[in-house]
Amino acid sequence: MAVPKRKMSRASTRMRRAQWKADAPTLVKTIENGKTVYSLPHRAKVVTDSTGTPLYMEYKGRKVADV
Repeated sequence: MAVPKRKMSRASTRMRRAQWKADAPTLVKTIENGKTVYSLPHRAKVVTDSTGTPLYMEYKGRKVADV
C-alpha cells in the first residue's frame, strides 16, 4: 500500500476533494402505452400490473428476476 512521504496540507487536501462533482444521471426517454417514461439506461425495471403491484423485473424485454 502506498504511504505518503510527507503530510498533505489542509489546503491541498481540500483542493483535491473539491475537484469531485456529482453528475446528473443520463435518462432515456421512451414512450410506453402513450405515456412518456424516463428511465436509467442499462438498468432492470420493475414491471407492475394494472393495480401497481410489482410482478417481476425485466431488462431488454426479458424477465431477469422475481420481485
